[in-house]
Amino acid sequence: MAREELTRLTGNGNGECGEDGCPNVYRTERGTFVVQGDVSDAFAPQPGEGLVEIPESVLREAFRALGW
Repeated sequence: MAREELTRLTGNGNGECGEDGCPNVYRTERGTFVVQGDVSDAFAPQPGEGLVEIPESVLREAFRALGW
């Protein structure tokens, strides 16, 4: 899936990362999300992982847990 096929939900391209801005959240046509950000060394993900696509319900659950 190309970036152009996603709906960008955050950032306006004027920040320190420019048009490709980071971090950002994108929505897919399927209603899932692609998250872009700095690489974390909190744990070693499985080979091939880098961007993560998650269902909207997971994101909403996280927001509720944070009290947002």
